[in-house]
Amino acid sequence: MKLQDLDIIVTAPPAPGWGGRYWILVKVTTDTGITGWGECYAASVGPDAMAHVIRDVFERHMQGMNPENIELMFRRAYSSGFTQRPDLSVMGAFSGLEIACWDILGKDRDRPVHALIGGRMNDRLRAYTYLYPLPHHDIDAFWNTPELAAESAIAAVEKGYTAVKFDPAGPYTMRGGHMPAQSDITQSVAFCRAIREAVGDRADLLFGTHGQFTPAGAIRLGQALEPYEPLWFEEPTPPDLVADMARVADRVRIPVATGERLTTKAEFAAILRAGAAEILQPALGRSGGIWETKKIAAIAEVFGAQMAPHLYAGPVEWAANIQLATAIPNLLMIETIETPFHAALIKQSITVEDGFVIPSDTPGLGIEVDEDLARANPFIGDDLHLNMQDAPCNYAEGNSFVGGAPPMEE
Repeated sequence: MKLQDLDIIVTAPPAPGWGGRYWILVKVTTDTGITGWGECYAASVGPDAMAHVIRDVFERHMQGMNPENIELMFRRAYSSGFTQRPDLSVMGAFSGLEIACWDILGKDRDRPVHALIGGRMNDRLRAYTYLYPLPHHDIDAFWNTPELAAESAIAAVEKGYTAVKFDPAGPYTMRGGHMPAQSDITQSVAFCRAIREAVGDRADLLFGTHGQFTPAGAIRLGQALEPYEPLWFEEPTPPDLVADMARVADRVRIPVATGERLTTKAEFAAILRAGAAEILQPALGRSGGIWETKKIAAIAEVFGAQMAPHLYAGPVEWAANIQLATAIPNLLMIETIETPFHAALIKQSITVEDGFVIPSDTPGLGIEVDEDLARANPFIGDDLHLNMQDAPCNYAEGNSFVGGAPPMEE
């Protein structure tokens, strides 16, 4: 059996774009007619350029190969151009293609992927959700109103979720890290207070920042949040400044989580060696794929760290996260995004039940992709999956964060 054909589909979820403006799906077919699906998580180049990168990685390092040779194909891509270092775009391309290889192998052997990477360790996967506006909420007001976030948290807990994530400490600016405005600290405390009062001890609070602060700024913010006992303080400083994040972890009594923007075991190992985080959040469509992230989980286990696979993408990456999560002993939880489009794209083949995902034994990734739906919703435009604003932190008038990935203004 050899990898033969590649098709790339860039599909766009409806606005406001929960999961990003587009999802890059890859469909890989073998010479025996087996099809595997993967997803390449957002890259720093547009989808047209990324499609060329994906095709180059496939044709250069994978086409004609036995899909079993995951390690060999990884080393080829990782070493390409005489680099042997993490590369965001190349590893994003390889990750999606690697996920498709595992889907192929599982289908060929009539076994779920988790059975091929160590077997079933977990029968129920604890899930968490981001706090999204409820149908009756004003979407713009939601992101800056603690009471609305608390309503959303109550609704999530009533569905069975035991952890909720939110990130009110804007802005998300390319000028980070910055010192937070006092109004941002006040707003963040108000969100934590309102949500904690609403859910009590029925749910953990997961506080996100997306790497926006200097170490001193992150320490100020984190210490202000400590009375509300968040389970994690996510990416308090830019993810590549490992020593800075370690300073925050040492000074703040909230576990630090990081990983959505990191790739390969090399970057995650540096985080663990420095004591910069206790919770790792790899996005499997970027981190190197299923096998590489299984290695990351093994390294984390030695350091007493837990895994919480990240999801701000489509349901194919979600399916890969689930296969990995089922097979590892140090799982904390997995992120979920429940929208009608996510569900329809995989024909309802994964569901969340009372706040938990129940892994199936369906072969491969355990999903059936609605290819017609994916093609019927192409991404139109040249924007990126997500954007950061150019403007700096506004210390005079406050900052406003709008979630999702709505269509950009002309």
